[in-house]
Amino acid sequence: MKEFKPVKEGKVREIYDIGDSLIMVATDRISAFDVILKNQVTKKGTVLTQMSRFWFDFTKDIIPNHMISVDVEDMPEFFRQPQFDGNSMKVKKLNMLPIECIVRGYITGSGWKNYLKDGTIAGLALPEGLKECGKLPEPLYTPSTKAEIGDHDENINFEQSAQVLEKMFPGKGQQYAETLRNSTIALYKKCADYALTRGIIIADTKFEFGLDEDGNVVLGDEMLTPDSSRFWPVAGYEEGHDQPSFDKQYVRNWLKENPDSGYDLPQDVIDRTIEKYKEAYQLLTGSEIE
Repeated sequence: MKEFKPVKEGKVREIYDIGDSLIMVATDRISAFDVILKNQVTKKGTVLTQMSRFWFDFTKDIIPNHMISVDVEDMPEFFRQPQFDGNSMKVKKLNMLPIECIVRGYITGSGWKNYLKDGTIAGLALPEGLKECGKLPEPLYTPSTKAEIGDHDENINFEQSAQVLEKMFPGKGQQYAETLRNSTIALYKKCADYALTRGIIIADTKFEFGLDEDGNVVLGDEMLTPDSSRFWPVAGYEEGHDQPSFDKQYVRNWLKENPDSGYDLPQDVIDRTIEKYKEAYQLLTGSEIE
């Protein structure tokens, strides 16, 4: 059996090159505040992969995505081992674009802090009188540049995103920037509307895109997982204060309250986190993670 080594390791994902395509493995690692925590969250990688699979299928009418298969039988023998079953996705090779495509439907987190300071998010002026966690009049597209592990992403505006892409692809920057923005908002609207019918508010999320060999923009990476999004329960939602969530916010909040933790979570926080991830998956897809 041929062995494979990751060609790239991110905070949570490992990428393997199998020649004509890639295998993307979502590990059980968890990161917060751009730091990889010391703990593993059992089955988290499976939830991330299967959640992305669900959304990729759901949105393929809006824009093509990189998913080929999540069945290890479609992968080289090396990946038919228990540690890869369920958390691995075979994907097309893309030339990934250096923009994180963030979309906000509700005002929270860093966006809320900026709004309190000067009435804007990412330089975009907003109406007066918005409340914390309130719904925005329209979803906001607030791109950022992608940072290396350990660095912080940098917020940019739409025009700057076009300039970044123009440097890489002369003559195409504006076109690609518009495609990223329009696709991001269309994906968010379709999925957020659906999620509401399943009892979940998608407050914000981020997408990543790449180019295929023909220069077409294709959705890549992960999609609408608890790692890349803020999910709130519809039940009990009320603007004006922080919301309970189905995502990493629970971990972030604990770390803020325990600044001397050394990024080491107690078992009950780990258990509660995976419970939340699994609950979100079940609500959104109607099926359970074993």
